[in-house]
Amino acid sequence: MSATEISPGLVLQRVKPPLKLTDFKLIAFDMDSTLINIECIDEIADAVGKKAEVAAITEATMRGEIKDFKESLRRRVALLKGVPVAALQQVYDERLKLNPGASELVAACKAAGLKVLLVSGGFTFFANRVKERLGIDFARSNLLDEADGKLTGEVVTQSWGDICDGAEKRRTLLEVASLMGISAQETIAVGDGANDLPMMGEAGLSVAYHAKPKVREQAMVAINEGGLDRVLEILR
Repeated sequence: MSATEISPGLVLQRVKPPLKLTDFKLIAFDMDSTLINIECIDEIADAVGKKAEVAAITEATMRGEIKDFKESLRRRVALLKGVPVAALQQVYDERLKLNPGASELVAACKAAGLKVLLVSGGFTFFANRVKERLGIDFARSNLLDEADGKLTGEVVTQSWGDICDGAEKRRTLLEVASLMGISAQETIAVGDGANDLPMMGEAGLSVAYHAKPKVREQAMVAINEGGLDRVLEILR
């Protein structure tokens, strides 16, 4: 099926509306630049004057030019060594905003009986706060190591592994679906970067939100204008 722009900035590929939201049981969201308006790591780096350096690596990674997400993240986190932990709260308070339509889409999904998963290559400091703010059911993200009130430049290994990359996002989606007793076809995955493609490839419906070209091309739905809640235009 060829790509069809059903209304300005809303493109469908390999999927025919109308779909029913109640056909799905789980929706998984990326966080940075998807549910929220910033890449948190870039804004933390700003605290030590390294935003441009870190943002360049982030951008190349999200475009898929740097293939190894784990190595990319380690390189960027190493540049955060010495950043006061208090800078994370400052980023949350002053710079982090929910993207348009995020609250509306999550609320609609919950009202339709879906569970909501946040799975992020970003950090628990922000993911846990966004989870609480939106009433999200599950969250998995990376934990920044700290000592004496400062970041050490390393990531903490958690029970499931060290870094939440594309493979871990895919594994988490499938794991939560399995725990719920549902198939991958009953899930929706929403993201914007190359590291979201593995989980988007498993989902019954994949949504690219203001995404990198490579991600837009492979998603079933691409929202290129407007808010996240535009997906509800095709999910009745």
